[in-house]
Amino acid sequence: MPTAAAPQTTSLQVRRTFAAPREKVFRAWTDPKTLKEWFGPPGFKTTVAEVDLRVGGKFRLTLQKPTGEVVTAFGAFREIRPSERLVCSWNWDYNDIGDTTVTLEFLDAGGETDLVLTHERFQNVEQRDSHNVGWTGCFDQLEKFLHSQKGVR
Repeated sequence: MPTAAAPQTTSLQVRRTFAAPREKVFRAWTDPKTLKEWFGPPGFKTTVAEVDLRVGGKFRLTLQKPTGEVVTAFGAFREIRPSERLVCSWNWDYNDIGDTTVTLEFLDAGGETDLVLTHERFQNVEQRDSHNVGWTGCFDQLEKFLHSQKGVR
């Protein structure tokens, strides 16, 4: 009798420790002006960042790709615990990826921040893998931004 193939996971997790207190890392994810300075993979520029930081509030992030193409990510906040946790829906204007959920956990690591991003409910592994590349690039950009802001609170 053949065995069933193991189901492929349609979620991803990205973890990184940032040399900054979690309040600062949380602010980097929630302050529109700050998001415009770092959000996106390398080569992308965030041209619009709108954040209504309340449960049910919406966000919109418009990014310009290196090719000049403009895309917008959008969603709504489902849970907000300042400096601890954000949960929101996530989608794109150019490619309906369905009802996905992003959870950000900001964990205190002795003055640094362990950030855990979990993105769930992709329709397929291709979407998951594409987002893994994007989120890893975002974490790289956040790390550079926070490093450039050393001493700035």
